Amino acid sequence: MNIEILTAESLGVRGLGCWLTTENRRILIDPGFALGYIRHKRLPHPRQVALAETARQRIILLWEQATDIVFSHFHGDHVPLVDANPYQLSAHALVGLNRDARIWRKHLEHLSPREAEREASLKAVLDMRFLDGENVTAGPLHFSSAVPHGDPDQTDESVMMSLIDEGKRFVHAPDIQLLCDETVSQILDWSPDIALAGGPALYLSRLTGEQMERAWQNALRLGRGVDVLILDHHLLRSTEGIAWLDRLSKALGKPVLCAADFRGAKRQFLEAERERLYRRFPVAPGWHEAYSKGRATTQGYE
Repeated sequence: MNIEILTAESLGVRGLGCWLTTENRRILIDPGFALGYIRHKRLPHPRQVALAETARQRIILLWEQATDIVFSHFHGDHVPLVDANPYQLSAHALVGLNRDARIWRKHLEHLSPREAEREASLKAVLDMRFLDGENVTAGPLHFSSAVPHGDPDQTDESVMMSLIDEGKRFVHAPDIQLLCDETVSQILDWSPDIALAGGPALYLSRLTGEQMERAWQNALRLGRGVDVLILDHHLLRSTEGIAWLDRLSKALGKPVLCAADFRGAKRQFLEAERERLYRRFPVAPGWHEAYSKGRATTQGYE
């Protein structure tokens, strides 16, 4: 089994997309991305937009090759969108490319109203098969039931985790934020060799001390239970999260990776560094409006 992480905050864009190839399957998980539309009162820096363009091209190429496509949930940084903004993946770019692929998603009853809207619009535009994935096994693919998108006491939203088992066992656990003990126990029950999970959103002021401690303890538990732990996504949208990841590695006595580390790529925490990017590389007035109309490019910012 080969694993390629496509999108993550340490790779410069929001997301947690993956491409896995097994003997008989080509699996594309969470083929979407986004850039924080406004952070620190600024639109995405063109450097980050350039990385989003690279991600877009790669996902479109792999979409054509996939036997299975997995939507863990329908947030705009995890799926293509019918109404995408200039910094997301438009579903219209995928129309007709691979109608034979199976698309796996949560049960309809576990979709939020906004997710249900997006699911219906995607199904209409893509004209592809959408299948219930929860608790299903399909070859090397195994899906969880819906688990909380963060703290179960504070959210009704959910995600579907994936296990790909072909000798090596890989778990994709996006947006869990390590805030639900039962979710972490379920990952450990799967006995993965490699786990990729979304860490806590330390940049949000509403995160309490108790929640931060719970996420820390669950990170330690997960790190001790798997050979390779990769944490990314919400965690790495802030410099606090970057320091938290390094502190976790020291506490465990072994490396805890981000997606860039796993890929052997340069760490690019551009969501966390937007203000610094603007200071170092000023952006011409009107660039974003011109880009949205196809009148400006990212040339020179790559």
